[in-house]
Amino acid sequence: MESFRKVIKGWLGKVLLVLFLTPLALVGIEGYFSGGQSEDTAQTVNGQQISKRELDNLTNSLKEQYLAYTNGDETLLNQNYIQNKAKDTLVARTLLLQQAEKLGISLSDAQIEQMIAQQPNFQQDGKFSESLYANYLQSVGMTNQALVANLRQDHALKMLSASFTDYALVSPSDIQQIANLQTQQRTLHLSSIKLDDYKKNITTNAQEIAAYYEQHANVFKQVASVDVDYIVVTPANIAPANTAVTDAELQQAYQKFVETQKGAAVPTVKHILITTDARDDAAAKKLAEQAAAEIKQGTSFTAAAQKYSDDPESKAKGGEVAGYEAGVFGDAFDKAVGSLKSGEVSQPIKTQYGYHVIQTEGATVQVPAFETQKARLMAELQKAKTENAYTDTINSLNELVVSSDALDVVAEEVKTAKVESVNGLTLAAQHPVLSQPSVKVKLFNDDVKNGDRNASSNITLANGDVVWVKVRNYHAAGVQTLEEATPRVKAKLIEKKAFDAAKKDIQAALDAFKTQPAATVLAKNQIRFENAGTFTRADGLLKREIERAAFSVLAPKDGMWSVTTASIPNELVVVAVSNVNDTTSNALTPEQLKELAQLYQQLRAQQELDDYTQYLKSKAKIK
Repeated sequence: MESFRKVIKGWLGKVLLVLFLTPLALVGIEGYFSGGQSEDTAQTVNGQQISKRELDNLTNSLKEQYLAYTNGDETLLNQNYIQNKAKDTLVARTLLLQQAEKLGISLSDAQIEQMIAQQPNFQQDGKFSESLYANYLQSVGMTNQALVANLRQDHALKMLSASFTDYALVSPSDIQQIANLQTQQRTLHLSSIKLDDYKKNITTNAQEIAAYYEQHANVFKQVASVDVDYIVVTPANIAPANTAVTDAELQQAYQKFVETQKGAAVPTVKHILITTDARDDAAAKKLAEQAAAEIKQGTSFTAAAQKYSDDPESKAKGGEVAGYEAGVFGDAFDKAVGSLKSGEVSQPIKTQYGYHVIQTEGATVQVPAFETQKARLMAELQKAKTENAYTDTINSLNELVVSSDALDVVAEEVKTAKVESVNGLTLAAQHPVLSQPSVKVKLFNDDVKNGDRNASSNITLANGDVVWVKVRNYHAAGVQTLEEATPRVKAKLIEKKAFDAAKKDIQAALDAFKTQPAATVLAKNQIRFENAGTFTRADGLLKREIERAAFSVLAPKDGMWSVTTASIPNELVVVAVSNVNDTTSNALTPEQLKELAQLYQQLRAQQELDDYTQYLKSKAKIK
């Protein structure tokens, strides 16, 4: 059912999404922590320290999450909010872990060892591999003790939170009520009265304006904004550069290309690995020495690899390490590779994985002939000359701007560019130039807030164009003064008076709808309605004010309409409900009701976990 899908994707789904994105869910955040001792203390919870490193790690992780919702624009993030959210999360996590310890909720060492041993990533040939486990610990920079501690804490949190998430009570009547509310259909009729004529004779005075301002001060809060001048220069504004390329430049570019090709060539690396999984260190070393000796006596490296190597992947390829990169097997292995000549075989080299016998073969490089690369190199050189000329011009213009502290000097040099102005630009404003993150950091930084009104240096835009900006005025966030708010207050007062006057003219008809059939009222009055259609709360098709009005009135009796009014800019809308259908929720399948119940249960569980955490905070000593 479409309405049900809108329920899931609508308000309830969004509420759940916000709840689970905010890190009050707590479980699984242990990856943000270092596992080591704290260097500095950010906060203490019942005497237990939360380190600054933990706070910084979680703050940065949350920032990455929120950046996904701002398309990477960090200027739109509330940094203080994010840091406070991270701190609250760490405090809540610490309290829950302390409570889990008090309740004896924990896994034993044997259970944790079994969990680790059963992880597929740590198994080889169906058995736990110490070398794979050690490699994992090295890759994440943790000790075995730190990993075990993290796993114990993670599962303690999961088991404690499961008591809320798995057992939150949801009554069938609650689910049915939600289904009824979200799928209820209302048939609407709308009539619009424009307020232009009513506004013509309406006046306001200073006393009314001041009174309204005092009563609605919160309405006149304003975010930070700037009045700014800017000028943009594009490559098209700059005269074409001389891009002629000489033969000497072409030859030089080709030689550089050849050197790059040779430098990028990677030698073929082969190895025979003898692990200590099934043997002790001495036995592994002896076997490696035996393999190296056989190779020196004439056995091919491929044959020796197939006979001795414990690395199944390279063994099948004659010992070749596919896609070898430095660091994979450690420093000792890399040093041996770097010291070997082509075809030379090393003595056994010990690493954390066991003993290696290594052979390298020099890479053969097929360098394309000059003639095959000439056209490409010509185009690259011409492009570089164009870009360099553009950069030189921008640098020259930038010196003029900075030295004169003016933008019009750019327009004097580049006749096709001109200075533009924008007033009241906010961080959230959408502007093709000034809303780019690289520009906004110049408009809303601390220097500007503290009075800096100098012209900026050049800023490169996402498309390669360049802009200079100069802030004329900075308007701090806060509440507008009465003087600043007066035009807005005056407009609101006129709007309200016009709305009240229009409503007074139709009040008799509105009252008649309460006691008379709709047909009778419509026949006696001049109000003309349009059939708007049938809507549910989940549709999202109506203006917010009209939707609120439509779903705020009681269901009408047969033959009658439930009528109210809604105010939208410069318009009074009469909203009439002629029919309410409450049976649509019966069309939900058992599966859909089950999904709705699960969503509601998750919401209830999260709220209960939040309440429990708040209770623990109220009893804790937090410094």
